[in-house]
Amino acid sequence: MKKISILALSALAMISCGNTYKVKEVALTSMNDSVNYALGLVNGYQIKSYQMANDSSDEAVAEFIDALQRGYDGKVEELSEIETVGNNIGQAVKSFEKKGLVEQASWTLNEKIFFQGLVNGMLGDSVMMQPDVARQFFQEQFQTVAANKEQEATGKPVKGKCGKKMGTVELANQMDSLNYAFGVMNGSEIRVYVLAQDTTGEGFNDFVAAVNKGLKSKVKNPQLVSMGEQIGKTIKEQEADGLVGVAQLVTDFELIKQGFINGMYKFEAPMKAEDAGAYIESAIATLKFGENKKAGEEFLAANATKEGVVVTESGLQYEVLTMGNGPKPTATDRVKVHYHGTLIDGTVFDSSVERGEPITFGLNQVIAGWTEGVQLMPVGSKFKFYIPQELGYGAREAGSIPAYSTLIFEVELLGIEK
Repeated sequence: MKKISILALSALAMISCGNTYKVKEVALTSMNDSVNYALGLVNGYQIKSYQMANDSSDEAVAEFIDALQRGYDGKVEELSEIETVGNNIGQAVKSFEKKGLVEQASWTLNEKIFFQGLVNGMLGDSVMMQPDVARQFFQEQFQTVAANKEQEATGKPVKGKCGKKMGTVELANQMDSLNYAFGVMNGSEIRVYVLAQDTTGEGFNDFVAAVNKGLKSKVKNPQLVSMGEQIGKTIKEQEADGLVGVAQLVTDFELIKQGFINGMYKFEAPMKAEDAGAYIESAIATLKFGENKKAGEEFLAANATKEGVVVTESGLQYEVLTMGNGPKPTATDRVKVHYHGTLIDGTVFDSSVERGEPITFGLNQVIAGWTEGVQLMPVGSKFKFYIPQELGYGAREAGSIPAYSTLIFEVELLGIEK
């Protein structure tokens, strides 16, 4: 379904019970603990930085965490798609009463005019204003007001509720026109994308009822509430398969929740949010591909003892198959090579030789093992490289290359392009 302009993407939310949440340093005694906590921390921090840029109050945090808990506990009311969209709009309009129409402080909300525009748009009436005209007018005005950082506070909103009949209203000033245009543009989209299959009018009636129900909600931050409920629900649904889909990781919702709280308050003990994402990635790779890492280390240890194999200070291993007599490239040069790449079990993951076409690239644009190794080669040489995972892709999966893979390349340096 196409995103509707007004939607705050919120499901029906219960009234907050007045819970308060505080930062707390937690004991992380295992990788399982740390991944649970880091997952909440990094997401809480991002929500604070982006979704809560205009409201970072304790009340907003509490609404989100309460919603997160409801979603996890399965206490979110299930609504049809039509009811969900209607409820979203009712909650969004309610939030505009204090924040101004579409959260623009200088735009006073007139619910009576907005709702008439919404209904007219849903029922296909375009006598007062065509949907395309409404959209263009509203967007032009929005761009202008959004650029004004010093807006005067909105006036007192005119409250009302959503009716079911087409009608006309007097548009006495620009503010009236803005409210009506916003209603029409949303109503026309709902007609096309939400009520397209409603041949009996029952869906329309359900929609209007949901709007008015959402309008009575006490939610202050409907987008945050919706997000919290959905995240909590998703955590619960994925619990049986292991946290973030990793069977070895057991969900600890209390740790996740505290991570969200600490992240939303940007609390840095015992882990910084900026490190949490990388930690999760590394931990998951270790759990899923730890045996691959161990096998690579054992292979390299044995390979280093073989005759003709040279080990550099970084841990890169190589042997000379053919020594050329041309110049050696530098790290900033572009080189033309033929290569054949395999894993330690012989699986071919990439080969210009098999494709029958050499490749040209910058030496500073490839994995560290290549950057170091190719600089050791005079033009005309053919070397075999054994690249430790830390000089390759590390904890990342790269196409058909598993995380922590030791890589083997036969490389022929054909030329240098300055």
